[in-house]
Amino acid sequence: MSAVLVKDLTMRYRGHTALHGIGLELAPDTIHGLLGRNGAGKTTLMRILTGQEFESSGRVEVFGQPPRENDAVLRRVCFIRESLKYPTYFKLREVLAAAAVACDNWDAAFAQRLVRDFEVPSDRQLKKLSRGQLSAVGIVIGLASRAPLTLFDEPYLGLDAVARQIFYDRLLEDFAEHPRTIVLSTHLIDEVADLIEHVVLIDGGRVVLDEDADELRGRAVSVSGPAEAVTAYAEGVAPLHRSELGGRLKVALPRRPERPADGVSVDPLSLQELIVLTTNQGDRK
Repeated sequence: MSAVLVKDLTMRYRGHTALHGIGLELAPDTIHGLLGRNGAGKTTLMRILTGQEFESSGRVEVFGQPPRENDAVLRRVCFIRESLKYPTYFKLREVLAAAAVACDNWDAAFAQRLVRDFEVPSDRQLKKLSRGQLSAVGIVIGLASRAPLTLFDEPYLGLDAVARQIFYDRLLEDFAEHPRTIVLSTHLIDEVADLIEHVVLIDGGRVVLDEDADELRGRAVSVSGPAEAVTAYAEGVAPLHRSELGGRLKVALPRRPERPADGVSVDPLSLQELIVLTTNQGDRK
């Protein structure tokens, strides 16, 4: 059974269509990357999956059931989003106590380890924490919940590079011991590229990529060198992108030509570069 199944999902807001009949399927026990620009429809989709929004039309299932007003489903879901709101007078220990009640798989020892890792003060009111510390609180809840479906919507805002790496390391370590379905919505694609097993790219409310991450990584190449040599090497292959400067040419190709690369450099295209190029292609249509 799929962790998430979406078919012909449309979401309208007073004349604006946020999602246009999208379809996707998320496998269980997998780390999924939900990618796309601001306003693409990512958060809308996650709010529908977690029962916070009701779709205009289409079919939505989480663990085989509609999430709408379904406590049996929603107790298996944890949604950590940007700028989570907490009672301002709460301290961290009170937030964690509430999470322990709400999350059936809560691991208090793991939560305390994460609190130490992120150095979040337990005796300070949340309204006095920095933006980065508040982001760390959300990450602690999301990871320690061990919910069968855990969604992170830009969870790292305000975190420095060291803290973000702690998040990625702890996520991967705990996922290896306690597999579940994780959805990461992020703009820092290069940072999470090694974590993501499956990619869903939404652009303009439509799914434009829904594929295995390893297959995407090997799909395109970057070719650079003297313009004449690059042009000869890429002959017959329509480039995704090209730039030329001072007699040197760089092109992104959707596949590696079979002929040997004579005098040119051929490198894999990063996942982030491929996502950017795919999104830009949508702009040109």
